[in-house]
Amino acid sequence: MSKIAFLFPGQGAQKMGMGQDFYEQFPVARQLFDDASQWLSLDMKALCFEKNDRLNLTEYTQAALVTTCLAMEKVVEEYGLHPDVTAGLSLGEYCAVSVAGGMSAKDAITTVRKRGILMEQAVPAGEGSMAAVLGLKTQEIESIIAGTKAEIANYNCPGQIVITGPKAAVDEASIKLKECGAKRVLPLAVSGPFHSSMLKNAGKELEKELDKVEFTSLKIPYVTNVTAQYITDICATKDLLTRQISSSVLWQQSVEQMLADGVDTFVEIGPGKTLTGFMRKIAPEVTTYNIQKVEDLKLITKLVNEKAMGI
Repeated sequence: MSKIAFLFPGQGAQKMGMGQDFYEQFPVARQLFDDASQWLSLDMKALCFEKNDRLNLTEYTQAALVTTCLAMEKVVEEYGLHPDVTAGLSLGEYCAVSVAGGMSAKDAITTVRKRGILMEQAVPAGEGSMAAVLGLKTQEIESIIAGTKAEIANYNCPGQIVITGPKAAVDEASIKLKECGAKRVLPLAVSGPFHSSMLKNAGKELEKELDKVEFTSLKIPYVTNVTAQYITDICATKDLLTRQISSSVLWQQSVEQMLADGVDTFVEIGPGKTLTGFMRKIAPEVTTYNIQKVEDLKLITKLVNEKAMGI
């Protein structure tokens, strides 16, 4: 029997107009955008649908992206498509936990609003940075940066690792990686050294926000970035989300865990096709879909249901 995973993207996937067609066509999506505006005292429609300078600022991006993805997912489930497991890249893990039944949409959205602010304020501007490393094996990168203060932020897929840390350390590591054969080392346009030990204090502050969340029993498992393991007991979630902000994102390992469990259909829900691109490098043989527009929803729901029925 086919197993389905819902995947949710992280920061960087956001784009102007995301979710607007869902808002306009589906009451359940419209309600969540409108509710989020009230919960946060932010005009979520203006933030997500209209040209503005705030959408790419971490303190706004995170709430906007989680609102969009959860609104879209509610419509996907209305269309009769349901996951057996969920996972999300970094920020997307909040969507994964919520869809798995572990926290309300309100708690997910209000918590990531605070998370975004904490991450934005964690390190003074210019002191930290991140870079994507292309074309080297994981073990090679780990060995090369071992003598620097750079760390691994993301294990995205074969041939793509993201490093993070103090700007000087990332610059030093970038030079060494190029000298050792990296095809490219690309500085990322981010406001801080995310998923590095420099954010541990932000994690302590985030823990206080997570104390306010009403965690509920999971209906289905989700896979955590921190250990790449299935989580079935919601009691582990608070600690994992606290640690996640400063630990490596084990995305490739998370996908491999789902594959080992028999997941053969992956549905990315949200703007962009970042995770779909990673899937093509991790497991090109499995079925992967991306839902970011209403027309995607209609076609993909039909295809997945046909596959489940063996048509």
